[in-house]
Amino acid sequence: MTSPSGSTFDEAKEFLALYPEIEAIDIVLVDCNGIGRGKIIRRHELESVYKSGRPMPTSILGLDICGEDVHETGLTWDTGDGDMRAWPIPGTLVPLHGTTPPRGQVLMSMYHLDGQPMLSDPRHALARQLADMSTRGLVPAGAFELEFFLLSNKRDADGRVRPAEAVLDGRVSGKTEVYSVDHLHGMEPLFSDIYAGAKAQALPVETVISEYAPGQYELTLNYRTDLMRAADDLTMLKRLVRMQARRHGVTACFMAKPFENYAGSGMHLHVSMPDKNGKNIFSEKTPGAYEPTLLNAMGGLLATMPESMLVFAPHANSWRRFVSQSYAPMAPTWGVNNRSVALRVPEGDVRARRIEHRPAGVDTNPHMVAATVLAGIAKGLDEKLDPGAEVTGNGYENTPKLEGDTPADWRSAIEAAKASSFLKSALGEELHRTFTAIKQAEYLRVARTVSGLDYHLYLHEV
Repeated sequence: MTSPSGSTFDEAKEFLALYPEIEAIDIVLVDCNGIGRGKIIRRHELESVYKSGRPMPTSILGLDICGEDVHETGLTWDTGDGDMRAWPIPGTLVPLHGTTPPRGQVLMSMYHLDGQPMLSDPRHALARQLADMSTRGLVPAGAFELEFFLLSNKRDADGRVRPAEAVLDGRVSGKTEVYSVDHLHGMEPLFSDIYAGAKAQALPVETVISEYAPGQYELTLNYRTDLMRAADDLTMLKRLVRMQARRHGVTACFMAKPFENYAGSGMHLHVSMPDKNGKNIFSEKTPGAYEPTLLNAMGGLLATMPESMLVFAPHANSWRRFVSQSYAPMAPTWGVNNRSVALRVPEGDVRARRIEHRPAGVDTNPHMVAATVLAGIAKGLDEKLDPGAEVTGNGYENTPKLEGDTPADWRSAIEAAKASSFLKSALGEELHRTFTAIKQAEYLRVARTVSGLDYHLYLHEV
């Protein structure tokens, strides 16, 4: 049958001809936790994947963070755990740098046997929102930022994780080396391999920064005129960083908050809104006089942020990132050139006017983040929502009184998401049901676990 994803057999043939040394290919389907699940196939199997897709069980999209079935999703025994068909995503068949023997990778998306989208696949939620924007004559563009930690494979004497030693010479730094160029030199062999891998995968990876915590770094991605491709970029870059870190003997950590006393890792989304003629509708005609479209878009994002927080902070650990003066937002606020707010309007050329959406942690699924952000923008444009007053100065102290309740913790976010008609519309009913069921199951797993902290606090005290 014709591939419903738009992939073509010619892409597979050209890849195999161009890379005769490649012996195997990772076929990767990304679930709502952002985890790549799939198989490693042999070279001779690739053509059949492009001709007829690859059968995969329905339940692969209903797994929790531990890879266990969540029966409440309805994707396991309610369907007999039957197979559906995964198809390759055009443009994502790439070689993997430094593998032995040489391997490739291709991202996949799930479809029913008749070719209809399987709507628990997060890619389809973003596709729906992009299609909705297209009906408005808009073509969203953007890019994600990737913050992460490089950690040692060995714990300290107390069993805690610690920053990785420099892969160049083993030097150890426990300091916050923010923006230190010399500090980056110690990880130069690793970052050189990341850049080489990015070149092989045609990923527009640009600047590397030593970030605001020991062992924390940031890689930036150049803008894409296709927001779906921007989300794919982030997915592929995370896999690339994790793989190359492992090859250099360190751990790439994408937890939102691995160290309690330092800033966590975000996954900021920069989004602009060109029309079909390439004109950015957020660009002001008079510098400093922001367009109603920009303000309305932020109004929609702020109005829907409380009920959307589970998408932006999907795990128990995610909520430890939201701490005052940590560069993570504490309330639905906006400001210009201000990193203490949830929505930042960066300074710069008016033609590139954009919204930097800052709540999402690096532990999220980028396709779901982008889908939810676009749905919020659409709501703001349709209803001409007012974002309220701009926050200036310290957003952690100058936050205005807000209407509605912003979830204070993971459990509250789960309940808000389950009850949200907006989020059900943004993600689609099927993905909304799958996602909230998985989060509820994960919450119950964490809630019933007796941790080491419990013993430390209570064993000899109560």
